[in-house]
Parts: sequence; C-alpha cells; structure tokens
Amino acid sequence: TNLEELDGLPVLNLNRPPERYFLWGVKRVIDIVFSVGFLLALTIIPLIPLIIIAIKLDSKGPVFYKQKRIGLDGKEIKIFKFRSMVSDAEAHTGPVFADENDSRTTKVGKFLRCYNLDEIPQFINVIKGDMSVVGPRPERPNFVRQFKKEIPHYMLRHKVKSGITGWAQVNGWRGKTSIKRRIEFDLYYIQNWSLGLDIKIMWRTFIHWILKRPIDESMHNNQIEKDK
Repeated sequence: TNLEELDGLPVLNLNRPPERYFLWGVKRVIDIVFSVGFLLALTIIPLIPLIIIAIKLDSKGPVFYKQKRIGLDGKEIKIFKFRSMVSDAEAHTGPVFADENDSRTTKVGKFLRCYNLDEIPQFINVIKGDMSVVGPRPERPNFVRQFKKEIPHYMLRHKVKSGITGWAQVNGWRGKTSIKRRIEFDLYYIQNWSLGLDIKIMWRTFIHWILKRPIDESMHNNQIEKDK
C-alpha cells in the first residue's frame, strides 16, 4: 500500500499481488471467528446478560443504541453499542463529542465507557461485514464532513474497513485527542498493514483493557495546542 500523487492529488495505491488478496481473506475469516467466539464467551460468562439487566434497571430506554458512522469507501453504516446515556441524549445538542464527565451518561454507562464495554455490540457489525476487528475507528457523518475540509488526506482512512480498535487507539489517540495525529496513525496502519500488525494491535488492546492504563493527557493536550 502506498500514498502517491496523481495530478497533484493524493491517491492511496491499494494494488496488491494475489497473495495480498488472500491475506485480506484470512483477515475476514479471523474477524468472523474471533467475533463469534468473543460474543459467545461473554454470553456464557455471563457478562453480556448482566450488562443488559444493569442497563434496564438503571434507566429507561432501549438496551442497544444505533449510531450512524462512515465506513469503507465513505459509505454510511449503523454501528451497535450498549446505551450508556439517557434516551434522546442529543435531542437538544445534536451530535457532539462526549466528555469524560458528561452529565448525560448514566451510572451504568459510566462503568461501561470506562472499560469500553459499551462497544461490545460492534462485534455484530464485524460479523455482518460492516467493520473489522482492527482498522481506523469510524466517525459520525457530521464530523467526517468537518474533518475532510480541515485535514489533508483525511478521506484516505476510508479505503479500508473501519475497526473496533486500531493503531491510533492503542497509541492513545482516541476520543477528544488530536484528530491530525489520529489520522497519521490511521494512514500508517493502512500503508503498513499485515496480519502481524493486526495481531499486535489486538494484543495491545487486550493489555490496555486489562491494565486500564491511563492516557497521558498532558502529552495529548500539548499536541492539540501545537495542531491549532
């Protein structure tokens, strides 16, 4: 994979020899097997049933929440999440980034978001083929419209399937951190993709989840100031 220029415009060259297409097929098989196994394991434990019960007891509203995001080739997809906020949380504000101490977040929702458990249903999106386990995180349509005007090469991140976790995320660039830095890591992932890199990202995601390593907010805040 290479980032090239054509008549002055950035182009992502995705031409690959046959064995690369085979590896992308292997990636798809891994996505399905891992997602099905993961969801079954969390149901048997039974983490998923407990989350569903907790959400229903904590606040009124549906257990699951569907949100529009932009995925492969700029197409709109609907991702699934466990509801972590009060119903109609954006009725008055419209789409906005959620703060760490957002007053709209429910008590159970705070716990789910702390450990990223609200994103478990996105493995259904992976099984459906809308997403991959590893890839650039999908953004909401209004943010994509904004970022593609402000950040060079932004739309190149949509040349591969969006992921539940990614190279930017395991390096701490998620949420309200620098979008420019996040795109740099996304493009690095696309240009250097391999099954080995996917496995590395999945392992680092697991370690971060288990250890709940804090993000160095000072580093990110300093970088955001530089990007302004």
